[in-house]
Amino acid sequence: MNRFGATILDADGLSLSAEEKAFFRDVNPYGFILFARNIDTPDQVRALCDEMRACVGRDAPITIDQEGGRVQRLRAPVWTEWEPPLEFVTAAGEKAEEAMYLRYRLIAAELHALGIDSNCAPMVDVAGPGTHAFLHNRCYGTDPQTVAKLGRAAAEGMIAGGVIPVLKHIPGHGRATMDSHYDLPRVSVSREELDTVDFAPFRALNDLPMGMTAHLAYDAIDDKPATLSEKVMKVIREDIGFENLIMTDDLAMKALKGSLADLTRQALAAGCDVILHCNGTLADRRAVAEAAGEMSFGAQTRALRALNGRMAPDDIDISRATAQLGTLLSRA
Repeated sequence: MNRFGATILDADGLSLSAEEKAFFRDVNPYGFILFARNIDTPDQVRALCDEMRACVGRDAPITIDQEGGRVQRLRAPVWTEWEPPLEFVTAAGEKAEEAMYLRYRLIAAELHALGIDSNCAPMVDVAGPGTHAFLHNRCYGTDPQTVAKLGRAAAEGMIAGGVIPVLKHIPGHGRATMDSHYDLPRVSVSREELDTVDFAPFRALNDLPMGMTAHLAYDAIDDKPATLSEKVMKVIREDIGFENLIMTDDLAMKALKGSLADLTRQALAAGCDVILHCNGTLADRRAVAEAAGEMSFGAQTRALRALNGRMAPDDIDISRATAQLGTLLSRA
């Protein structure tokens, strides 16, 4: 079997151009990611997913950001409009764990029906008083044990729905006081504090099949952003114990400085398995794919393990689950 390209890539529009099809056939990305510009109708999304998989000749994973709140690509009136996670958890109160399971089981049902079989969630960054607004209400809470418990519920809901969860942003983005889409946040707390708070939910969920890195620098470990840091990747692998597939957050985010090709090589050299690149030109995607090449043997093994973990959705009555969630929230 040929190795996968060490990339997860996006497309420009609602269907693939001839040039995109040829490019994807050539570079054989491990998987794909969808954005709002790729979403119109259910039939169109299913057709786009089919096109993507046809290019690589296999059942490649197709992921999306469907957290709920500001970060969701599928929206009303066709799909469910969700509250931001922190507001949802607060509203659910003592029923938050069960509510999170149902929320993400329903999200998984909508994704799976379209041919999307991965979701960039749960996000188990621990919120704090200084957490930047771009991240704060996407968090599940301020206590690492609670965050881990709710993250587990969300992940189990997706897995039951046939969707691969992507744990993010490993090893913890909650202390970011800047938006990493535009700047590189730096964290200056002690390693002990990081271990106790920030890293704890990721350690508790280190069995999940895929993880996404944080574009954030931890001064107690390394000057480099986590995505590009061999030292941070060693912490993720050895101390946090995450042995499964690690993808980068989007390399086009402004927290990272340098050419896309150089950033790709640095991230892979640091220990990331697969490069996520989004929202660039076809030339940008080509530069990333050429620099990334094929997955290493270890990355390929982890990638196959993630794919082999895909399950057929369990038998669920969507109307009943929706009503059950409504009842939970109304009684909270």
